[in-house]
Amino acid sequence: MTTGRFAPSPSAPLHLGNLRTALLAWCASRCAGGRHLLRIEDLTTSSASDCSQSQMEDLAALGLDHDGEVVRQSMRSGLYEDAIGRLERAGRTYPCYCSRREVREASLAPHGPAPEGAYPGTCRDLSAAQRRSLERAGRRPALRLRSRGVAVTVRDRLLGEQRSVADDLVLRRADGVAAYNLAVVVDDVDQGVDLVVRGDDLWETTPRQVLLQRLLGFATPSYLHVPLVLGPDGRRLAKRDGAVTLAERAALGETVPQVVGMLAASAGLAVAGEELTAVDVAERFEVGRLRRDPWILSS
Repeated sequence: MTTGRFAPSPSAPLHLGNLRTALLAWCASRCAGGRHLLRIEDLTTSSASDCSQSQMEDLAALGLDHDGEVVRQSMRSGLYEDAIGRLERAGRTYPCYCSRREVREASLAPHGPAPEGAYPGTCRDLSAAQRRSLERAGRRPALRLRSRGVAVTVRDRLLGEQRSVADDLVLRRADGVAAYNLAVVVDDVDQGVDLVVRGDDLWETTPRQVLLQRLLGFATPSYLHVPLVLGPDGRRLAKRDGAVTLAERAALGETVPQVVGMLAASAGLAVAGEELTAVDVAERFEVGRLRRDPWILSS
């Protein structure tokens, strides 16, 4: 049975872009007769700014139900450390003492076949003495994967194929918290997720996750990366763009069926002005019908 998921960060209320991705992820799971899970990716969110309750209320209002209990990443550190330990024992990790500024500057320099912005391995071959010197200076290391310049090919159901060299991604941050790419790989396999629907801003990092899956002996799920929603200025949708949450659309007089219809039409699954339920959209969900270009929200 197909198992899909929606996995928001609870750092802010869901906007129309998030809700659109949530709708498409839910439709992909349900039209396949599968399970649909909800996971809260809260590794970097403080309890004071946790919006997960309002997010779940918005999903429920749209008719996007989920199966089983809601999983929170902050409760799963043991699973992440187990996976990191396997990579450490295999000799596939090293400490990295670079600051964010140093990583940013190093990534701008030419460094062979790796993609733009990739970490060039500054700390990969430090000696023990060099590491001790950095630690005496107060540097706290992150832990990176020793990728060994492996080229990874990934296929997406909408975007096709990409092949890129995976860089030495962070596995554990300097503050001791598991990094996103490691956590999401572990979560998906632990929950049995075999269909990942998410925004296409994450498509570029997918080869990193596939490399981790292979090194850990995990199966690779089917991927479907969908276009983002942009504001009138062409930038990623944000609060600055006006009425972008479900509550704000309701304040304008829009009903839930109108919002669902608008989201479906923006993805190519409805015509403008249709009023629909999530079930209606799932019944007409086909990857071949999905738009490949971003939706620009004009009002």
